[in-house]
Amino acid sequence: MGHTLRKGSHTVSRLTCHLVWVTKYRYKVLSGDVQKRCRELLMQICEAEGIEIMKGVVSSDHVHMHVEYAPRMNVSSMVKQMKGRTSRKLQQEFPHLKERYWGQHFWASGYGVWSTGNVTDKMVNDYLEHHRRDGSDNSNFILE
Repeated sequence: MGHTLRKGSHTVSRLTCHLVWVTKYRYKVLSGDVQKRCRELLMQICEAEGIEIMKGVVSSDHVHMHVEYAPRMNVSSMVKQMKGRTSRKLQQEFPHLKERYWGQHFWASGYGVWSTGNVTDKMVNDYLEHHRRDGSDNSNFILE
């Protein structure tokens, strides 16, 4: 995977970015089955939309994904779709979340996005690797 170029009929691209968003009130609700299901849903959405997850972590109170996407895609629509679909599904499937959020959105407003260059990739990947091995926070669930 790594450095392959995406080829459309008239384009060659390799657009990658880091996306981060948090749960509303930073509640640490992404654990156990909720965390597994969130990971599954994100993988399904990305597969359906042709977004490649290069690396990703579902932590107890946030999601961090490094993705590669087509030039026709728009980052804010991608995130809106991921947040909207996971929020709806998770609240439908886990009634205790619905009670906690009272029909509000599951995720806080907004998101962070950073386009990636080689230095950023290495810094973030080193960080993610360190936290994968570290074990001090077992609430990380790797998307791969």
